[in-house]
Amino acid sequence: MKKEVIMPKIGLDMDEGTISSWIVKVGDRVKEGDTLVEIETDKAVTEVQSTMNGTLVEIVAKEGDTVAITKTIAWIETDD
Repeated sequence: MKKEVIMPKIGLDMDEGTISSWIVKVGDRVKEGDTLVEIETDKAVTEVQSTMNGTLVEIVAKEGDTVAITKTIAWIETDD
């Protein structure tokens, strides 16, 4: 099943984040806990980890894109 990866809310005052760099590429297998992407906010750069097992099938937000929280940044085809 294809599931979305959303821009997480990292801090209380966070409304959006900028994709600093993708650690995985389309076609890469990921496991729960693997680092997917680095997100930059006005306070820090934070690693965002996968919450599921599967294959990264699409990156929606490219490096340098600023994305509102809860918006889709990628899609993972899960193993379920």
